[in-house]
Amino acid sequence: MGQQIPNFATVEDVIADLAPGYPIYCLRPAELKRQAEFFLDAFPGRVMYAVKCNPHLTVLRALYEAGIRHFDTASLAEIAHVREHFPQADCYFMHPVKARASIMTAHQVYAVDHFVIDHEKELAKIIDVTGGGDGRVVLVRIVTPVHDAQYQLSDKFGIAAEDAAELLRKVHEADFQTGVAFHVGSQCRTPQAFVDGIETALGVIEAAGVPVHYLDVGGGFPAVYQDDYPPALSVYLYAIQEAFDRARLRKDCVLMCEPGRALVASGCSLLTQIQLRKDDKLYINDGIYQSLSETLLGKVKLPARLINPKREIATECRDFTIFGPTCDNLDILPAPFCLPVDAEEGDWIEIGQTGAYSNSAATRFNGFFPETFVSVDAPPLMPG
Repeated sequence: MGQQIPNFATVEDVIADLAPGYPIYCLRPAELKRQAEFFLDAFPGRVMYAVKCNPHLTVLRALYEAGIRHFDTASLAEIAHVREHFPQADCYFMHPVKARASIMTAHQVYAVDHFVIDHEKELAKIIDVTGGGDGRVVLVRIVTPVHDAQYQLSDKFGIAAEDAAELLRKVHEADFQTGVAFHVGSQCRTPQAFVDGIETALGVIEAAGVPVHYLDVGGGFPAVYQDDYPPALSVYLYAIQEAFDRARLRKDCVLMCEPGRALVASGCSLLTQIQLRKDDKLYINDGIYQSLSETLLGKVKLPARLINPKREIATECRDFTIFGPTCDNLDILPAPFCLPVDAEEGDWIEIGQTGAYSNSAATRFNGFFPETFVSVDAPPLMPG
């Protein structure tokens, strides 16, 4: 299953052994397994991990060892990555817009038989490439009511509920097993969004008048960040279970979800180093173009702590503006870090809650690219 990454008891041990002048992702396999086991125990259906959130092999391995066997894959590369390392895993091609070549290879090489669409042209494409139903599954992705979420994915994908019934009937007529899917938006802070989504899906199903074998409530389950404390995940899963039970769909209808952020955000921290201090400004070796894009795009505030095992650190703190390593003026974190007043060049900053959309979203801009991974036994760095 691939080469193991180095393991350390604590982040301080990472510093003592490596004295790194480069960013390091500190993965927590135990935390990843804990989150996976929670979803598997508490969600009343099938749990798919959204690979786009963090595709690192150590992350996938931890989730697989915890019992995750289903993976939401959005590209042929993600499908290949999962299936070549975990041949017994099931991949679901959940991107609503797919290249014909990708559909063909996913179908013929990797035996993928679950697809998502939100337009009849995409259905025609799948029929043309795969030859039609023959036991395969096509889920129709619908738009659901807007709630408080950091990213509104329905801005880009989903068919209006009033148009979805006709598309669902066409899926059924093409001899596919049918399903309905939705996504309430990433970092959704409102459990009611999933209830409204299920009720909207039920209306589509009733209007279509065809047997539906799958209901996918998508992702959007939130993580905890600095100054962002959504309801507990158990509240979301309870609300979903109640709404699904009320829907009284056919007994063989499979309920599915696609958690990403909620599974892996706490499973990694980012270890960076200060390269220069100018008054209340700290220049570090990672930034917006690398692991920290969500601080800008998603307005996510991350917990941080200063580390230097070789000296005593002050107890008094102040706000510092954080600058990334590139030469671009956008490379500035929008929210300050509150750190000890004596922070200086050579000190390290551990940034918590960076398991989601960090390494997966990093670019190579300006030649700065974090690529070192270790595993750490210590508990994750959480918001205070």
